[in-house]
Amino acid sequence: MNNVLAKDLQQISQLLHEALNEGVDYLSKIDTIPTSVPRVERQTTSLEELGYGGQLALIDFIDRYREIMVASTGPRYWGFVTGGATPAALMGDLLATIYDQNTQTDNGHGDISAIIEFETIQLLLDLFGLPKNYLGGFVTGATMSNFTCLGVGRQWLGKKLGLDIAKQGMSVPLHVLSATPHSSSIKSLSMLGIGSQQITKIKTIDETREAIDVADLEEKILALNGTPFILITSAGTVNTVDYDDFKAIASLKEKYDFWWHIDAAFGAFAVLSPDHAHLLNGWDQADSITVDGHKWLNVPYENAFFFIKEKHKMLQVETFQNSNAPYLGDPLDNFNYLNFLPENSRRLKALSAWFSLKAYGRKGYEEIVCRNIKQAQSLGAFIEASNYFELLAPIRLNTACFTLKGVDDLAKINNFLSRLNDTGKVFMTPTSFRGKAGIRAALVNWRTTDEDVILVQDLMVKAATV
Repeated sequence: MNNVLAKDLQQISQLLHEALNEGVDYLSKIDTIPTSVPRVERQTTSLEELGYGGQLALIDFIDRYREIMVASTGPRYWGFVTGGATPAALMGDLLATIYDQNTQTDNGHGDISAIIEFETIQLLLDLFGLPKNYLGGFVTGATMSNFTCLGVGRQWLGKKLGLDIAKQGMSVPLHVLSATPHSSSIKSLSMLGIGSQQITKIKTIDETREAIDVADLEEKILALNGTPFILITSAGTVNTVDYDDFKAIASLKEKYDFWWHIDAAFGAFAVLSPDHAHLLNGWDQADSITVDGHKWLNVPYENAFFFIKEKHKMLQVETFQNSNAPYLGDPLDNFNYLNFLPENSRRLKALSAWFSLKAYGRKGYEEIVCRNIKQAQSLGAFIEASNYFELLAPIRLNTACFTLKGVDDLAKINNFLSRLNDTGKVFMTPTSFRGKAGIRAALVNWRTTDEDVILVQDLMVKAATV
């Protein structure tokens, strides 16, 4: 064995403790670590011929890179709908790294960590109050969750048209309907070969909403003359957290033949709020659902999951099976995740979710969700009463979409946002709603306190009055 590697093996306990101490130090200072840092020029470097071992690698990392690690899991990082990581989630993620399982199957041949993933999916179905007639699995993010769901939807659509698209490819255009699809769904359509421009846009309810106009949807359905299609709906749009009318869409599904997909990346968690659970009435009739774990579930990044109705199990296998790998066995005899989702090699991403769900239960997550919603409402009330800001849409859940009062100048919006983010104490992102430049703040972090909201409000006023 290489001498440096052998030495690290002997000192592995010390090395892991030193790395953990560095991480704990970061977490202990998360409230004061900047939410953004100035751009750093990339440096050219060369690979060490012999290497200098784990301890010196840690020192090199700390010296060169620790200062550019922003508080993206902190209480005032309100960009990209990014959550944090609960203590229990970190425990699970640490063990997932150490155990380093390739999570595929529970059939007793080699790694059987899929048992944990199966159980975690059941816990999540309980959390969301969804029926147990869904299969689920973990992927890296909402993009891959949407990709997985829409991939099975594509196979369903092909079968309706007499095609096995997974084997034969596409020879005819496929129809997709949506009103306000997230960019990750559009990206998924591109990767699936359906085409990012193949969406027939449905009208929204009115100029202030992002939700589907159900009457217009039915008109577009009738215009297809019975041709099957995929419908992409939203449980919480990015800008204004608007929800499509799932009860009405469920009724349409009884009349017409379509694959119904819901992008509920973070909006699924509204079901935990007694005041907002009604927004998801009827969603249990969808064929597939996307939820992002590293948002309101507050587990580390590269964590999302999907739910697909179990009745579509064969379509899922047709879409993702490794049919040219006989050593993997018959995909229908033993459940194996590599035949049910895109990745062949998979980290045990479910473990961080399992730990957090077991540690805090439904009530723990209900408290986080309800607290964040109240904090967003407080921020919205501040904006409405302010002389400097105005809401572009009502606060429907956890996100404020707003702009500078009386300003319709993108440069001024960006200048304000730069001044605000450059404080290093809060991070928000620019957006555009109905053609008007704006700012978006999304609150989904378990650490966020009411005091954080007050602090940010003061910073907003200062940035607006410079």
